[in-house]
Amino acid sequence: MTSRRFGSLAALAIFAAAGLGLAGCASEPTRILPGTSAADTLQRLGAPTGRYPLNGGGERLQYSRMPAGFEVTDIDVDASGKVVSVTQVLSEARFGQDIKVNQWRQNDVMAFYGRPYEITRVSSFDGAVWTWRYKAVNERRMLYIYIDPTGVVRRYHTGDDLELDRIRD
Repeated sequence: MTSRRFGSLAALAIFAAAGLGLAGCASEPTRILPGTSAADTLQRLGAPTGRYPLNGGGERLQYSRMPAGFEVTDIDVDASGKVVSVTQVLSEARFGQDIKVNQWRQNDVMAFYGRPYEITRVSSFDGAVWTWRYKAVNERRMLYIYIDPTGVVRRYHTGDDLELDRIRD
């Protein structure tokens, strides 16, 4: 292969990689700006993993990377069809202000965090434990929300994601 042809192939590979990088940016939910139309948001991001009605006639478009990923982005759209907020909700700094213990019901949890990574039971709690994976300063973590048999959130806590350690052993 001549160096000229190799140079053309290398340039083509760099161009293709740059195009893929730009395509990835276009489908990143956190890059949607307030004021963007819901139609444009859906065109750029595709179908959301969840859609939930909001008070006042708006709608939440939810983009979750569960079960393999670590992010859930809620895009709230007002009644006129414009994006009013974009929030990556799996953030340890937000859990204390967002999660409403003894107030939220199961449907509130779904509308905020979407489908969990897993649902389990433990002997120390009468109900289900919903779990989401997230990252805190590049450390793999877990959010656990405890939902009683009547569907009410009774507590939550965070912990290390030990699954990677289990896979390695």
